[in-house]
Amino acid sequence: MEKIQAFIYEIQSYFIQAWLLRCFIFYQERCFSVPAQPVPPLAQTLQGYLRALEPLIPEEELVHTRKNIQKFCGEGGLGPQLQEGLERRAKHSNNWISDWWVQWAYLESRQPLPVHSNPAISLPNKILAYGRLPVEYMRGQPLCMELFPLLFSSCRIPGRKHDTITHHSRARHITVVRNYQFFQMDVYNSDGSRMTESQIHAQLLRIRAESWKTDKEPMGILTSEHRQTWGQAYSRLLKDKLNKESVRAIEKGLFTLCLDSPVMRVSDDKYSSRMAAQILHGGGTHSNSGNRWFDKTLQFVVGEDGSWGLLYEQATAEGPPIATLLDHILQYCKKPDPKKTPLIPLQMPKKLYFNIDREIKRDIEHAKQNLDILINDLDIRCFNFQRFGKELPKRHNLSPNSFIQVALQLAYYKVHNEVCASCDIASQRMFRGGRTDYIRSPTNQMLKFVLTFDDPSITREAKLELLREAIETYVTLTDQALKGQSIDRHLLGLKLQAIEEGLSVPRLFMDTAYGLATHWKLRTGQVPANTDSVMCFGPLVPDGYAVCYNPQPDHVHFSVTAFNCCEETQAETLAATLHSTLCQLQELLQPTV
Repeated sequence: MEKIQAFIYEIQSYFIQAWLLRCFIFYQERCFSVPAQPVPPLAQTLQGYLRALEPLIPEEELVHTRKNIQKFCGEGGLGPQLQEGLERRAKHSNNWISDWWVQWAYLESRQPLPVHSNPAISLPNKILAYGRLPVEYMRGQPLCMELFPLLFSSCRIPGRKHDTITHHSRARHITVVRNYQFFQMDVYNSDGSRMTESQIHAQLLRIRAESWKTDKEPMGILTSEHRQTWGQAYSRLLKDKLNKESVRAIEKGLFTLCLDSPVMRVSDDKYSSRMAAQILHGGGTHSNSGNRWFDKTLQFVVGEDGSWGLLYEQATAEGPPIATLLDHILQYCKKPDPKKTPLIPLQMPKKLYFNIDREIKRDIEHAKQNLDILINDLDIRCFNFQRFGKELPKRHNLSPNSFIQVALQLAYYKVHNEVCASCDIASQRMFRGGRTDYIRSPTNQMLKFVLTFDDPSITREAKLELLREAIETYVTLTDQALKGQSIDRHLLGLKLQAIEEGLSVPRLFMDTAYGLATHWKLRTGQVPANTDSVMCFGPLVPDGYAVCYNPQPDHVHFSVTAFNCCEETQAETLAATLHSTLCQLQELLQPTV
């Protein structure tokens, strides 16, 4: 057992060293070749909005919405005035929508961070990045690299009404947490040089020796609370000088390393789901949830059984930069550390202590109860679809992402006998300071294909043509999104501009159709990763799903989540239906004799 644990901690040491050597990213000149994000034309967005509504609502409701749009953009309507306001904002800001989006989508949200906000990336039980992180390109165009330096030494700070983000510079330490005990571990020597792998290994072993017993009070659980509740508890916690010093040490650290206890082994087909859940929320208060500080931008989770992954807070950056950095780190992990260990004595990592009074103890108990309820409500299913990967649609001149999106709509329809408002996350990093926008589905072409798929009177050739039309339409929407011409951030901007100018929210946004169109029952996202990893996150609405996928050449990793409180949604059912639907689409493309 000792040898096994030593080997595990050796892996953890190499993992940390990789991050330390690669995480100090050279900040490129301020995205000199990346253009500003455009404000789409008003008429174009409103027409796109109407097209997005057509598959979702009946014609009589569409008539009402068309009238609201005509009033909004017509003579005397607020539309042109708000559009001019957005265009002025675009001229005088780094990005006209990103700050608003972060504030509205993340910092003003009062929901708990685990499940509802923080995504997790789970990787296989193996570790497969020195230099500068190269500028990324998409379709030959450079991407904005502004977010990368902000990933480290940053943390979300809770507030009663809204949260804030703090970014610290010149941090010399990381935070390590094991058995609910937090340690501040320096990663620089006294002469300013970075520690070597063997030094880090030695320090981790010292932390291990000091943290055999589990702390009675899991302080990290507090960060899983409803944001207003945690904001109040945070204020009480920081009244004590010792508590304030410990919390600040966690917030200022480059990142947090969570050393988890092993998870109870389950059947092989459920193991990936169990591990994804562990990374996402820690498995509950009787497992590893106390080994988290959910406010921290980056947390790396390494289990004694060799499982590992990362958890991140989205207000600083969404998934694409995280996946890119992870790919880069994994490549570096293949290289040995050439540095020799200096003969410099190392101080013992500093354990972070907390004074826990009656009020804080009560806060912790409430947080434990609420987190366990949330975790028990989450239904998660991960699977590796191995019949084919992204090369199959490519061979038929079809977009792999659009192909999977059609499969998702078809699978949802098979389960629920209807289509729903769905969003696919599209990066906006081709613009300065860009974050994300949504690609909407279903389209009219998708709906037509879905409705005819199981009709035996429709020929295979006709179904193939409908499939191609559905995919091509989605490709067009994707192209528009990548050019900054999608509709959802523009609609949000118009709404927030009205509030900014002290005007009443336009009727367009009070319409029943708008509520239906933004009730995202199907939240989806592709992880553009070169590793066999799977990302997972919770649904956006109580009666919805979240589906994340990572297409590889000959297989696709999927994660599906739903809430148990909704009787109509089951992650296992949708996952199984998605698996069979993909097989049916393969048969449509390549019929067997």
